[in-house]
Amino acid sequence: MRLLLVEDDVMVASGIKLGLTDAGYTVDWVGSGERAEEVLRTEVFDAAIIDIGLPRMDGLELTKRLRRPEMASHAMPVLILTARDALHDRVHGLDLGADDYMIKPYELPELLARLRALLRRSQAATSAVLAFGPIELDTANRRASARHDGQETPLELGPREWTVLEYLLINAPKPASKEKLLQVLTGWDREITPNAVEVYISRLRGKLEPHGVGLRSIRGFGYRLELTAQA
Repeated sequence: MRLLLVEDDVMVASGIKLGLTDAGYTVDWVGSGERAEEVLRTEVFDAAIIDIGLPRMDGLELTKRLRRPEMASHAMPVLILTARDALHDRVHGLDLGADDYMIKPYELPELLARLRALLRRSQAATSAVLAFGPIELDTANRRASARHDGQETPLELGPREWTVLEYLLINAPKPASKEKLLQVLTGWDREITPNAVEVYISRLRGKLEPHGVGLRSIRGFGYRLELTAQA
């Protein structure tokens, strides 16, 4: 999952980004509302975390602008993370289009839980467990497994393998584009080539196929999870 962090305090932003990255998210950071608005006109994120106290354009105005129909981000989940704890600030932020509102100082486990809830709702999922056939991905506990006849077999996944599988499961049974997989795998501070996506797909195939789940390549588009005869 790719997140946009909008925070003008470098130290605070670094701490949040580190915690989210350790949790498996791809995080891009900008320090102003103007830059965030510019980025979101051309790039797609799964959610945004926005501080209210930004210079010039504050986070409330940014949230209002992001909800305009012409913006690609108009349906993207927004979590406001701020030191302002007055009731009218919280109400105003939610009325302007924020999906959740968290007060600093925050606890990382709660921030991660709230993000998971927002992302589940945005993807029309109600459970923290994503599943396809025997494959299960517990996003809350970061545990992947395959179930057969009541027996659970753990799946050992690297961070990027996890990211690819998570996105494929969210989209299943629809295919996922190679371009989108590339976006969720890398942020601005890291670059990988389209060929690298194929490397992670190949690794996943080797781990999923013994459990009856295949990864079909769709020429010119991307990949789709499919059940095989073994499932």
